[in-house]
Amino acid sequence: MTCPFSCSVFIGTSLDGFIARADGDLHWLTSRGEAAGGDLGYQEFIDGIDTVVMGRGTYEPGLSYAPWPHEDRYVAVLSTTLEQGADPRVTVYRDLDRLLHALAERGTKSVYVDGGQAIRAFLRAGLIDRITITTVPVLLGTGVPLFGPLGGDVPLGHVSTKVFDAGVVQSTYRVIQAG
Repeated sequence: MTCPFSCSVFIGTSLDGFIARADGDLHWLTSRGEAAGGDLGYQEFIDGIDTVVMGRGTYEPGLSYAPWPHEDRYVAVLSTTLEQGADPRVTVYRDLDRLLHALAERGTKSVYVDGGQAIRAFLRAGLIDRITITTVPVLLGTGVPLFGPLGGDVPLGHVSTKVFDAGVVQSTYRVIQAG
């Protein structure tokens, strides 16, 4: 599917590929930001984003953030179970096709896709253009994986790799679309 907007991922993982502990805890990740030397490029990334798409598993833990981190952006939650209209800051979509149609109608330019299930859904549909993965030097052993079944190989082209303090490594890739 061809999108009239770009879709990017900017996410942190443990060295063994987990984006959260099994209970959703992110302290292993958030506690390292200052030690690594700041926001690791997040502010520059998010400044170019007009829409955030996430799944329920990312949205619900984010409710504890104060202030709400996406105040000036359209936020869509892809969920089959979240109650629609419960949070005026977000719009809930039941399926990817309806979400994509609505984003195109809105004139969306750039989407930040966040959360494992949402990222995998966008990858399976061939919609991700760029992936930035910040790897924290910790092994969790178990947790919520970033990747899982994708329905086939997803070829990537290396764009850049940066090494930050505290052993944090950030690599950016462009997704090479077939055809």
